[in-house]
Amino acid sequence: MMSVLIDTVAWVRVENGRILCARSRGKDVFYIPGGKREGAETDLQTLLREVEEELAVAILPATVSHMGTYEAQAHGHPDGVVVRMSCYAGEYRGTLAVSSEIEEMAWFSYADRPLVPPVDQLLFDDLKAAGTLA
Repeated sequence: MMSVLIDTVAWVRVENGRILCARSRGKDVFYIPGGKREGAETDLQTLLREVEEELAVAILPATVSHMGTYEAQAHGHPDGVVVRMSCYAGEYRGTLAVSSEIEEMAWFSYADRPLVPPVDQLLFDDLKAAGTLA
């Protein structure tokens, strides 16, 4: 069976031991903000565009650092559909606000891990192990 890869870039924002998560309209799960690459976009271009679209803030490119890349079965897709999530931290300017398709944002601790898809759970595990996530 052929596997399908969904290539995404995500913004990891942790404050006071909690990570910023967002939920799209009509979806039942929260996820790390970010999204799919468009065309020949670089990870950085995808990150800046998606975060601005979803949360109305500007990521400061000079502060962006790679936190890890995770792969897991894609939530709500048939078996064999894998999501790859390249995670980046970075400072921002502006005020976080839900925008575009985002209905809700929340600050999650490790206890909220069941509310996010499998690939995000891998990130939660690493952040918890590193002592960053409460």
